[in-house]
Amino acid sequence: MAKLYINEKKDMGYINPEIYGHFSEHLGRCIYEGLFVGENSEIPNKNGMRTDVVEALKALSIPVLRWPGGCFADEYHWMDGIGPKEDRKKMVNTHWGGVTEDNSFGTHEFFELCEQLGCKTYINGNVGSGTVKEMSEWVEYMTFDGVSPMAELRRKNGRKEPWKVDYFGIGNENWGCGGNMTPEYYANLYRRYQTYVRHYQKAAPIRKICGGPNSGDVNWTRKVLETCFAEPGGKNAGGFMDGLSLHYYVVAGNWEHKGSAAEFGREDWYRTLHKALYMEELIQRHGAILDQYDPDRRIGLIVDEWGDWFDVEIGTNPGFLYQQNTMRDALVAAVSLNIFNRHCDRVKMACIAQMVNVLQSVILTEGEKMLKTPTYHVFHMYKKHQGARLVESSLSGEGTAGVEDYRVPALQESVSLQADGSILVTLANLSAEDACPVELLLTERKPETVKASILTNEMQAHNTFEEPDKVREEAFHDVALTDRGVNFTIPACSVVSLEIR
Repeated sequence: MAKLYINEKKDMGYINPEIYGHFSEHLGRCIYEGLFVGENSEIPNKNGMRTDVVEALKALSIPVLRWPGGCFADEYHWMDGIGPKEDRKKMVNTHWGGVTEDNSFGTHEFFELCEQLGCKTYINGNVGSGTVKEMSEWVEYMTFDGVSPMAELRRKNGRKEPWKVDYFGIGNENWGCGGNMTPEYYANLYRRYQTYVRHYQKAAPIRKICGGPNSGDVNWTRKVLETCFAEPGGKNAGGFMDGLSLHYYVVAGNWEHKGSAAEFGREDWYRTLHKALYMEELIQRHGAILDQYDPDRRIGLIVDEWGDWFDVEIGTNPGFLYQQNTMRDALVAAVSLNIFNRHCDRVKMACIAQMVNVLQSVILTEGEKMLKTPTYHVFHMYKKHQGARLVESSLSGEGTAGVEDYRVPALQESVSLQADGSILVTLANLSAEDACPVELLLTERKPETVKASILTNEMQAHNTFEEPDKVREEAFHDVALTDRGVNFTIPACSVVSLEIR
């Protein structure tokens, strides 16, 4: 039997709600067809946003949405996406499928979507092919409430009041698709560009995100911080930044042959979960470098692209990155979110890639049809961690699971204390074969009630438009209260959420 020890009296930090953020790029059918169908669509919508998708996303308490990219951000010129739709400039989306982008979803539409979702805004600016002037004017257009050319243009386009930009990314993946830059060159550009991301709203300053490393590239992190923090006289304690981004995708195979999203065996299952757990090492390695420059941990590590990346579904555009979503994806999401929770002292935001119809989506659409993926249900089970306090927890006796080089801990967890005093436990069983009895033990509290839910099925199980509820969150009744905690058996290939009072 595994024992899960919870010290509900030991506060380990604040779980920033933005850890549960999402990413939407002009890629495939994420924006168009997924989130935005236009005001004249027969699909029910409000100001062009799909009603069914928005309502499903609101149930997750989406905290923040990142847009317009991704690689698309560094070829996006924001003025192409404002004004009357019939007059907007068309362009070729060179990164994703070579399709025509008509810019019918632009700045105004993004803020409309965020207002409907009730979430914060995270915008990525164009450093790779854009100018300082262009970025500066975009910030002015969005946030300035006085008399200026850009503020007047915004009003002319139908928006009197400025919007609130919560986060602004200075470029994206500038080590790759965002310009193939060296870290020193990008860091100097960052210093320059961020200067002109003005805080027009003094009471609500924009938090600036510096473009960080690809996966384990610690040299990028070190050189960027070295350049951004270097200033005569010991000034610039914050390095001009509020956050440093990190991108990491879990690929079951390799970048040439990533593997099928829905057809895989035990070895693929464990290899994928083994790679998902690598996220913890990445946070520790990059976090250690950040600690040298930012020992007070004022700068957040922003994991604004994460998730599974498999081969596209057969018969779909390779540039659209459309893939199915199985119980394996659900376990990757559970493992990743548990890791982010447990490192909430450094990780301040994370955005799963992507929101709809692309990579590890929480929602898939097909015409007027919509379904919630297994990953969606994990986000729903975990949503009460947002804004809670992480408390100390540890496992013993859980053992390991896996094959040869891909052994993983059988169980993995995170625990938080809610504002109302309840304790939220999220526990994943990474074993594809074996259930595990669990004795959950609290340090002082004697539980009075427990409410539990579970997501479980065979490892390849997924939802289709013909069978949209094959994998779904259900009530979990096989739990027993004890004087010190809760006893239960967690099935193989499952995620359990327990709310203890």
